[in-house]
Amino acid sequence: MDDTHSPGCDPTRDGNALVCRNKRESDTIQWFFLRPFFLSLTIGVPFCIYKMIFGISILRAGANGGWLFADIGGVIIVWAVADLFMNGIYSVQDLWHLPARFECCMLTQAGRYFSRPMVFLALDTLLSFSIVCLMLWSGWIATLSPAETLFWYAGTTLNLVSLSVVTLYNEIRKV
Repeated sequence: MDDTHSPGCDPTRDGNALVCRNKRESDTIQWFFLRPFFLSLTIGVPFCIYKMIFGISILRAGANGGWLFADIGGVIIVWAVADLFMNGIYSVQDLWHLPARFECCMLTQAGRYFSRPMVFLALDTLLSFSIVCLMLWSGWIATLSPAETLFWYAGTTLNLVSLSVVTLYNEIRKV
């Protein structure tokens, strides 16, 4: 297909074939940003890292504090591992162009049963960012081991840089 016959492009209205080619390439980039693989890699996995490290931090803080800390920390770690597994399978299904058999995380999967997966995904996002805030404000961020710190930085970098790139791309598209 030549550039003048790209879907959604009319060279007589848009002025020339270069504009049409740019629109097609722009749509391809936008499509990539919305793919489950990209979203899982840049949002889901970092959120799993935050949850996992938070669960470990709760266990560490509760080492002398009793069973409640151990139970809460354990539940959060199980939640993080389940979400990581679900994000991985969700990404593989996308890469292999298979229909998603389940959602990207436990809360979104629960939301599917109520026909409101996006509401539950938003709740998972709120909880994940609340975990980041709790880690920072509690001071537990300073108690992380070097390996935990490396994972925390990697997750944060992946999440924030991808958000910035997508936002920058969307703003450039408007021009």
